[in-house]
Amino acid sequence: MKYIRKIGFIVGLICFLWFFLPFVVAGICNIGNITGMIVAFLLMLYMKCMPLIHKWIFLLWENRIGKGICISACAIILCIVALVVVESGCMIHTATKVPQENATAVVLGCRVYGERPSLSLVERLEAAYAYLEEHPEAVCVVSGGKGSGENVSEADAMYRWLTEKGIDSSRIYKEEKSTDTEENIRFSKELIQQNGLNENIAIVTSEYHTYRAGLMAEREGLSFGAAPGKTAIWLFPTFYVRELYAILAEWIF
Repeated sequence: MKYIRKIGFIVGLICFLWFFLPFVVAGICNIGNITGMIVAFLLMLYMKCMPLIHKWIFLLWENRIGKGICISACAIILCIVALVVVESGCMIHTATKVPQENATAVVLGCRVYGERPSLSLVERLEAAYAYLEEHPEAVCVVSGGKGSGENVSEADAMYRWLTEKGIDSSRIYKEEKSTDTEENIRFSKELIQQNGLNENIAIVTSEYHTYRAGLMAEREGLSFGAAPGKTAIWLFPTFYVRELYAILAEWIF
C-alpha cells in the first residue's frame, strides 16, 4: 500500500505539472488546465492522507446520513467518469471519420498573434496542407475573422501560410467574417454554395474539436469527414478537458 501511495502521488504530481505547463510556457489559463490541476492536486492529497481519509469514510459509513453521502459521492464520480468516456468516444469516432473523395476542406480558424498563426493554428494548417497535397483536385475554405490583438484575419493568415507552402491560391477561398466555430461552419457553407464548390466537406481542426464542429456541420445539413491536426502533447490535456466542458454545454443548450 505504501508503494501504491507513492506511485499515485507521483502520477498526481506529473499530471499537475502537465496541466500547469501551458500556463508557464504560453500563459494559457482556462477551465481545462484549472480543472486538471485541481483533480491532480486532489489525487496527491488523497495519496498523502489516505489512512486519515479512509478513517473518515469508515466513520461516515456507520450512520445513515453518512452512508448516503458516501453513496452519493461515488455515484457522482461514476457519472463523471462515464460522461468523460462517452464524450471521448465521440471525439475519437469523429476524428477518424474519413471524408469523401475530394471533399472541400474547411479549415477552422484559431488564434493569430499579430500576423503569425498560433501553434494550434499551424497544426491545423499542416493537416490542411497534407490533405490538399493528397487530394490535388480538392479546394479549401480558410475560415476566421479578425479578433483582438490580430493584425490580419485568421483566414488571411492561413491563406498566406498555405500559399507560402506552395498551395495554388486558386484552390483557397477566404471566409473572413466568422468569430466562433458555429459561424465558421455557417459562413463557410454560404461561401461554398456561392462558388459552386463540393458541399461534402473535410473539417480541418484540432482532433479534440472535430466532434463539436461536426455537430454544427450536421445542423447546417453538410456531409462531413475529418482531417484533424495533431495537437502538441504538452497542450493536449488542457484543451481536451476544456473541450469536454464545451461538448457538455453543446448537448445541454
